[in-house]
Amino acid sequence: MPELPEVETIRRGLDKFCVHQKIRKVKILCEKSFIGPAELVEGKEITRLRRFGKALVIDLGGGVSMMVHLRMTGQLIYREDGTEKGVDAAKAKLLTKQSFAGGHPTDSFFTELPNKQTRVIFELDSGTLFFNDQRKFGFCKVLPTAEVEQDKFIKSLAKEPWEMEASELYQKLQRRKNSPIKAVILDQKVICGLGNIYADEALFGARIHPRTLAGKLSLEQVKKLIRCACEVMDASIKSGGSTMATYVRADGTKGDYLELFAKVFRREGQPCVNCGNEIIKIRVADRGTHICPHCQKECKND
Repeated sequence: MPELPEVETIRRGLDKFCVHQKIRKVKILCEKSFIGPAELVEGKEITRLRRFGKALVIDLGGGVSMMVHLRMTGQLIYREDGTEKGVDAAKAKLLTKQSFAGGHPTDSFFTELPNKQTRVIFELDSGTLFFNDQRKFGFCKVLPTAEVEQDKFIKSLAKEPWEMEASELYQKLQRRKNSPIKAVILDQKVICGLGNIYADEALFGARIHPRTLAGKLSLEQVKKLIRCACEVMDASIKSGGSTMATYVRADGTKGDYLELFAKVFRREGQPCVNCGNEIIKIRVADRGTHICPHCQKECKND
């Protein structure tokens, strides 16, 4: 699933290509994937791209906006007019500054579009933006710009790590004091933006075992947890996002977070970068969880 740093990378990439272009036509290939009247966005200029947690908001002229949520398998792929995009085209030619792809990594990043996973097509002045979604959980939703921040999904989001004071998070943890800390920080109503990857990395950085009950953490531990969350997410955004396969930046290069910055996520069986002990994988809150059992000591929660 694309997490916050991936969505931020998409926002920055599309900002370079799509702002000031008009949406000439919208082709809806799956009714479930587009909510609202398409005619409200047709003919409108893209004026700004914003992000709220994992949701991308495309502001248009005339007081209209479109919220895009990629969910599990969503993708946004921009192809400038004239970009070589056939299945026989060399990848080197396709991956130029005339092409951008982000989201759930599949061969759709490189092959001819539209394909069987394409749900919505936006024809712009100088190119085409494809919304692909294999499992059809994502959506594009039209709404008035003035009502964006009142949308039920966006309104429910807590502050992101960069915006949250440790004292505020500490108080929230006391209200969930008997839940494992990993389960609590994955709740977007508690702190926004920490998905499975970044929760594991932040907890490792703070040397907190993910099964530790939230109420057991001291204010100093919470401060360290927020700081580590910001550090790993900043590193991921800088590198282009973490992806399990190929993550394409706006310039066609691959996101390299996992190769360069991940300390525990998907590194089970490898030595810890701090102590040399073996990284292991456990389950916490019904999620695969990666830890160093030496650096992240499990305490009794009695």
